[in-house]
Amino acid sequence: MPNTIKHFIGGDWVSIGSATSPVYNPSVGEVIAETPLAGAEALDQAVTAAAEAFPAWKETPAIERCRVLFRLKMLLEDQFDDIAKLITREHGKTITESRGDLRRGIEVVEFACGIPSLLMGETAANIARGIDCEAVRHPLGVVAGITPFNFPAMVPMWMFPIAIACGNTFILKPSEKVPLTATRIGELLVQAGLPKGVLNIVHGGKEIVDAILKHPTIKAVSFVGSTPIAKYIYETGARHGKRVQAAGGAKNHIFIMPDADIDNAVKGLTEAAFGCAGERCMSGSTAVVIGPAGDKVVPAIARVAQQLVVGATDRDPNAQMGPVISAPHRDRVRDLIGAGVKGGATAVADGRNVTVAGAPNGFYVGATVLDGVQPDMTIHSEEIFGPVLNVIRVNSLSEGLAIQSKNPYGNGACIFTRSGATAREFKHNANAGMIGINVGVPAPMAFFPFSGWNESFFGDLHVQGREGVAFYTQQKVTTTRWFASGEGDIWSK
Repeated sequence: MPNTIKHFIGGDWVSIGSATSPVYNPSVGEVIAETPLAGAEALDQAVTAAAEAFPAWKETPAIERCRVLFRLKMLLEDQFDDIAKLITREHGKTITESRGDLRRGIEVVEFACGIPSLLMGETAANIARGIDCEAVRHPLGVVAGITPFNFPAMVPMWMFPIAIACGNTFILKPSEKVPLTATRIGELLVQAGLPKGVLNIVHGGKEIVDAILKHPTIKAVSFVGSTPIAKYIYETGARHGKRVQAAGGAKNHIFIMPDADIDNAVKGLTEAAFGCAGERCMSGSTAVVIGPAGDKVVPAIARVAQQLVVGATDRDPNAQMGPVISAPHRDRVRDLIGAGVKGGATAVADGRNVTVAGAPNGFYVGATVLDGVQPDMTIHSEEIFGPVLNVIRVNSLSEGLAIQSKNPYGNGACIFTRSGATAREFKHNANAGMIGINVGVPAPMAFFPFSGWNESFFGDLHVQGREGVAFYTQQKVTTTRWFASGEGDIWSK
């Protein structure tokens, strides 16, 4: 019988509640663990532990806090391959993609190790006669992160390393679909010497999420997930007085100009649309091909999609793409493909009936390319979160930008072109927060913000980079005046 995952509260691994949710190995459709579905009781215990740990942790010198993260980085590097295999087992990514997931998370840990310099305040002397002023950053207190299934290592590490380096204590609520990686990271933090209560891990569904959003001791909430939930997180958290950063879904457009290097454009499309089986908010799900580029791009990308090896990623080293996260999600993706075909799109590569030898119960959808998609189709307006590439054909860049600008999302937009003028026009006018020029997935490095726009993000300060530091701190401004001996002494007169 699969083991039930435990909560990590106050430095101890504990069991709270009896209800559970199955954790699958998506490659074969087998249950490998059970996630506890705890509620307010578990959260209250975690908040108590975090609140008790906060006074000592915030007074710990920043460099000492960062030394814990240095040790965590070394442990993550030492166990890199084992953790990557764990990600593949519970999520279904290829081992290469799991390594990328973990590597990008480690990069945030590395960034957090340098936070002391970013916590330095500002001073100005003589802002008035004999008066000086300084601004210093302070931690918020107890903060929380609610993370999705698609990046079990990277997304939690978008949050807690920066938060705890800034002096906060942290409560992590990972997706109930992928609890194993978060558990392993918790174990490594213990080995790294993190004091009890500084990081706590609680598991559950909507009940515990609502408890996080309403708990009066939690000062800030970070979230990554779908747009409807991101909007709910933002509105509910803000209504209860919390600082919130909530990253939502996306519909990222990749423009292919007639002058583009077609081979590199197709390679970029392949990685963007089918990497991680399309289950990422930076997925390049829509190709906007301009003029004659379509007659070259569409046959080429269809051919690549048909040749991609779909396999059981936990056992097949030749697998180029793995399963999606669950059977219901597989069925949803298939239904959306069917709706697109029924609406008039042409499936030049159709992955609905893909099979994998030796894994008949895996949750597979093959790489799919739908040509002739129109902007008003559901498959264009709705985030599919699967290995599906929509192709929209237009006659000009301005026509394509008009389509892209009307889409409600705004994470990323990319263009493949040899023209600097065209690239500059695109960079200035594309309605998205992250732009790629001859790059298919414009996700930034850890020292830049992950800057989604529109309904891809709710809040003011994004994850990562200096904005992440600003989100997890608050400024205190002190104005100082020192009198000379006798100065202003009205009693001596």
